[in-house]
Amino acid sequence: MIVLSIVAFLIINVHNVRCGVGMLYPQDSESRQSKLLDGIWHFRADFSPTRNQGFDEEWWKRPLAESGPVIDMPVPSSFNDVTEDKSLRDFVGWAWYERSFFISSDWAANKRVVLRFDSAHYYSTVWINGIEVMSHNGGHLPFESEVQALVSFDKPNRVTVAVNNTLSPTTLPPGTIQYQTDTTRYPPGYFVQNLQMDFFNYAGIHRHVRLYTTPLVYVDDITILTDVQSGNALVSYQVEVAGGAPTAVDITAYDATNRVVAHSSKLIDSLVIQSPTLWWPYGMNETVGYRYILQVNISGDVYRQYFGIRTLKVTENQFLINDKPFYCHGVAKHEDSDLRGKGLDYTLITKDFNLLRWLGVNCIRTSHYPYAEEIMDFADRQGVAVIDESPGVGIKNDDNMGNESVTHHKEVMSEMIRRDKNKPSVIMWSVANEPDTSRRASVPYFKAVIDHTRITDPAHRPVTFVCDQTFTNDLVVPFVDVICLNRYFGWYQDTGHLEVIQRQLQTYFAGFRNLYKKPIIMTEYGADTIPGLHREPSFVFTEEYQVEFLEEYHRVFDVAKQEYLVGEMVWNFADFMTPDGTTRVVGNKKGLLTRQRQPKRAAFVIRDRYNAFVNGTAGSCPCSSHNKYSSTPHTYYNNQPDVIIGK
Repeated sequence: MIVLSIVAFLIINVHNVRCGVGMLYPQDSESRQSKLLDGIWHFRADFSPTRNQGFDEEWWKRPLAESGPVIDMPVPSSFNDVTEDKSLRDFVGWAWYERSFFISSDWAANKRVVLRFDSAHYYSTVWINGIEVMSHNGGHLPFESEVQALVSFDKPNRVTVAVNNTLSPTTLPPGTIQYQTDTTRYPPGYFVQNLQMDFFNYAGIHRHVRLYTTPLVYVDDITILTDVQSGNALVSYQVEVAGGAPTAVDITAYDATNRVVAHSSKLIDSLVIQSPTLWWPYGMNETVGYRYILQVNISGDVYRQYFGIRTLKVTENQFLINDKPFYCHGVAKHEDSDLRGKGLDYTLITKDFNLLRWLGVNCIRTSHYPYAEEIMDFADRQGVAVIDESPGVGIKNDDNMGNESVTHHKEVMSEMIRRDKNKPSVIMWSVANEPDTSRRASVPYFKAVIDHTRITDPAHRPVTFVCDQTFTNDLVVPFVDVICLNRYFGWYQDTGHLEVIQRQLQTYFAGFRNLYKKPIIMTEYGADTIPGLHREPSFVFTEEYQVEFLEEYHRVFDVAKQEYLVGEMVWNFADFMTPDGTTRVVGNKKGLLTRQRQPKRAAFVIRDRYNAFVNGTAGSCPCSSHNKYSSTPHTYYNNQPDVIIGK
């Protein structure tokens, strides 16, 4: 059985991934160098009945082409849409990658050499020159290992990677394998991957692969916490050092103009920055996305960590950033595009953030998995607040399930927090999207994950999950700080009946609000729309219906935000790919934009609404009362130098 051969292998062999304190993003400095291994790799999918041929024949021990035919595959990218082969597009199982590389002897002396993958979906095992280096369980997050003892300097080296996209009941996201044993209807060994998510199961090496160096005694992790007291900023930090005891410690904080604002010679300390410039989301202040740099020099190893100064607080009715009421006028997104699937694409990222600004967006949710660190950096620089979400989409807890799922879920949350803890844009953690929280087993499961998230995050950000249950059957909302709700009145129920939306949404909000005196964000609402399809009067799937649908929700939002609604997020920013199905026509079409990033009529409705919030012309907007800078051009700090030399 394929599920036994794959899952059993994973349980036995997931090990060796580096388990140090930190996972700092690689950067060049006076003491560090990096080398991208992106490009065209050799690729081969294992189409054997068990998907285990590569392990049975030990493909990693020799060049992949000697094991059978290989094709060219770009890294980073999803492998699914690169060829014209339908069987590869829908492939489930082990896919093998390989490339050769050289390392100069300059890297040989007194240096650590680290091999890092920013993301691969979902299980990965890595070999260097035929020797296993590491394995990692889960996609969307980085993993790495030291390799200096395994590489040859000034000689060819070979890296081999096996990646598996199989989803099981204990993975994040979860899924199931379904076998069809009736050989009168299906070929022998026929199976399908059933998904519990409404987006395509893209697979492959999705983000950068690189080698980088550090000194033998090196900065392993940096944690920065900020507060504002009596008009000054208190910046508390902790530096973790690995490889030996430091001989010298030099910590310097710079502002955006490269001016020294604080200094220390301790690994753990609190710095005072007088009259600080705070980090603000777009639309709340004249300075947007302002960041400082903490330059850490440990025995000559130099690392520069960006940070923003801002505070978060949740009350019964408000979400406060820097003690000012924050109202999220946002969108949910996906990492998704033509050809690349979920592959990292700088052009697409830049275009998307330009469109977010055009729409007037000040907040996004990383639906439904952690996004690339490059996207998170854009959000930091451009003042886009982020609800950072785990891959826990569509979890259906079984009353008889064991501890394997919750243990893995907590591991994923730890990895997310370790990676994103210093991001000023991250204002809240979301542990899951649309789990079945009506089941008794969901209570201990999600209470454990939520408690773990609170304890693990040194900044103690608010924690939530995104609920699609009713207020009468949900069992987990009591444990969150902010209630996030998805609902599609007038679409999945009472389809086409715009006249019921306001009544049903008001009842929905009131039910949760009466039970729990907590602020609410509407994290999803929307209607599928085929671009260019028009009908008057409106009809489902037309651009007219999408506009009228959104406007019905907005009428309720405008009343609720006077009391307890602290955000609204359209589903979705842009159309995206989904699996084959009779309810989807080549993907989910709920985007304000097409998959190619062209606007539908609804995009202009949202743009007018959100920009009225930003400009203070929406009289009922909570932002308008404190947006005293609305008539002043905003200053963006997205042109800061990546490297600061000297003090």
